[in-house]
Amino acid sequence: MGNKLFGTDGVRGVANVYPMTADFAMKLGKACAEIVCTKTHRAAIGKDTRISGDMLEAALAAGFTSMGIDVVRLGVLPTPAVTTVTPELGVDMAVMITASHNPYKDNGIKLIAADGEKFSDAVTAELEEKVNADDFAAGPDKIGRISDDDSAIEKYVKIAKSTAKGNNPLKGLKVVLDCANGVFSEIMPRVYKELGADVIVMANQPDGLNINRDCGSMHPQKMMEKVKEVKADLGIAVDGDGDRIIVCDDKGEKVNSEQIIGFLAQYMDSIGQLNGRAVVSTILSNTALERFVKEKGIPYYSTPVGERHVVAKMKETGGAVGGEESGHVVALDYCKSGDALVVSLILSEGLLKSGKKMSEIFPIFAMDPFEFVSPRFESREQVKALVKHESILKLLENLNQEMNGEGRIVIHPSGTEPLIRIWVSGKNAGKVKKIHTTLVEAFEKLR
Repeated sequence: MGNKLFGTDGVRGVANVYPMTADFAMKLGKACAEIVCTKTHRAAIGKDTRISGDMLEAALAAGFTSMGIDVVRLGVLPTPAVTTVTPELGVDMAVMITASHNPYKDNGIKLIAADGEKFSDAVTAELEEKVNADDFAAGPDKIGRISDDDSAIEKYVKIAKSTAKGNNPLKGLKVVLDCANGVFSEIMPRVYKELGADVIVMANQPDGLNINRDCGSMHPQKMMEKVKEVKADLGIAVDGDGDRIIVCDDKGEKVNSEQIIGFLAQYMDSIGQLNGRAVVSTILSNTALERFVKEKGIPYYSTPVGERHVVAKMKETGGAVGGEESGHVVALDYCKSGDALVVSLILSEGLLKSGKKMSEIFPIFAMDPFEFVSPRFESREQVKALVKHESILKLLENLNQEMNGEGRIVIHPSGTEPLIRIWVSGKNAGKVKKIHTTLVEAFEKLR
């Protein structure tokens, strides 16, 4: 038994094409009903702004209710809102329908446990097996009801605003917000305005087809240009479901996620919120982040790729700040997953309190040289085979010896696409480039 459909962040694909079909979604709802929804017999469903969300929501709800499970529809709201408020909803689980930063034609299904955490690989494998078996015990005495709950948004907003202290804590801040025509289109500008900031908003008119299109965290160029044009203090771009953040300074220069994680740790430590707790990031994070954090006397842990692993290690070690180089950043005191709004608010308040321009603060440490490509292959099955190929494993062993502890080499198969991330970072730029080129050529020969 194993996961063939579930990747590191749920099931994802082209909407109306297997597995992102109404039929699959209904069967998944039934499987979750039998395997997960055994206590309260209730499940919640949230979605982002893409057009296929309605279809998948209806199918999931049909699957749940056909098995006697009551469904609470949360409407359009951010993924971090779902993970944050789920423990208060009295449900056995929640579902977030989103393909995150992908184009509107894609969609995905993220499964969230009653405590707000993502399910383990073991649980998703069991669900996948149940869906494939297509054997469900239902009957006329097992029919659930559907209700709507629009209070989740306000509960989440209250938590997010608690990161900033005092009246008008962001007064004097001029910020450009690129909402990716997604879930934060209404929420994020409102929160910033209510906290006193001067706000310039972009990409906040979702129509079901324009989510992430030439905007947001995957396409922040327009946001960066707007910051320079209006002389803003910073720019913030999110993705369609609100769990990823990209930031630029007052000069329109992008700030790496590792820099944001380091700044949050430093700022929270300075105001007494860190209290010796750890910073956590993945093996794809620049190696300079680890040195910076440890030099500050702050514990640091590295994890496998995936936000789920970061959050798990943060909980295990009592970590306060964590994240991935891709823009998922977690402040565990306020959120259970990557949260663009919460992280941006802490960053904005820290910037204001510094009394400096953002370009005067960042970079807060020099990044190590790194090389990174994600070559595409024919299928995810081919990718899985290649990363375990005997010649690749032997080459990795030799190259790690050559690196001699002065950097990190990562070969990581994408959980959602037929891509292999080939990543090398270290102190010596020449050695990093040489090792990276050797790996890329080795994979090309095996095509």
